[in-house]
Amino acid sequence: MNSTLRIPLNAAPEQVQRLQALQQGFAQVCNALAPLVQQTRIWNRVALHHLAYRQLRERFPEMGSQMVCNAIYSVSRSCRLVFQHPNSPFHLARLGDKPLPLLRFADTCPVYFDRHTLSLKAGQLSMFTLDGRMRFQLVLRPEDETAFHASKLREIVLARRADGIYELSFVLVDPEEPVASSAAPAAVDAEIPEYVMVEEAV
Repeated sequence: MNSTLRIPLNAAPEQVQRLQALQQGFAQVCNALAPLVQQTRIWNRVALHHLAYRQLRERFPEMGSQMVCNAIYSVSRSCRLVFQHPNSPFHLARLGDKPLPLLRFADTCPVYFDRHTLSLKAGQLSMFTLDGRMRFQLVLRPEDETAFHASKLREIVLARRADGIYELSFVLVDPEEPVASSAAPAAVDAEIPEYVMVEEAV
């Protein structure tokens, strides 16, 4: 069973600027990848990685190798929702032979992290940014810390809330639970998130 641990970040104004820059850079990588998905109809994460990783690394050297991988994951995840979720108006079965629409990611899109780009140890959070690591002191409730160490980490997501505060979400799963296939539709709501614009082909 999934559970989500949400931690607001007490970020100073300079740190907020760095997080915004990271968000914008992440969106740029996603938007560079989206036309390739539209042209090739490939959004499987592994296939997309083989197809695009090298050129994305060359085009966005400041993002680092692992963050490029996370952007590929983000695009793959969004495409599964848009093109494979049974309730999506852009489901492949509804599109038929029409060209795929183009996904556009807003600068407000969430940033996906992993254990290489974000670590939590002894109450200190260390996370990748475009100009070096950023650190925060976190105070976790004992039950949250227990869950964090006992569960398997599926996703780490940085997003900015409506009140302007940046928040990290840790999606935790039972380590006994079988891993879902990446080819399956994303186990999320059918509603397309507001940070993804779907531009239908003319």
